[in-house]
Amino acid sequence: MFEQFKGLFSNDIGIDLGTANSLVYVRDRGIVLREPSVVAIQAGTTNVLAVGEEAKRMLGRTPGNIVAIRPMKDGVIADFEVTESMLR
Repeated sequence: MFEQFKGLFSNDIGIDLGTANSLVYVRDRGIVLREPSVVAIQAGTTNVLAVGEEAKRMLGRTPGNIVAIRPMKDGVIADFEVTESMLR
């Protein structure tokens, strides 16, 4: 009996951390978020200033105190701390 109601009270999601794009899928709603896998951080920290499309626009155009990076390389997490910050 419990199995019949379990799906009513849970939000099943899937997260695809791709090298180019990250996706969030929610059951019964499909893909709800598709953003570039790019993070802009304050240099020397993991302080996130921008994520996704906004951070992608900053690639190659940031002042010295801001770094725009792709934390995923060749399909694996290259910078765990920045990837964790991106997900928050």
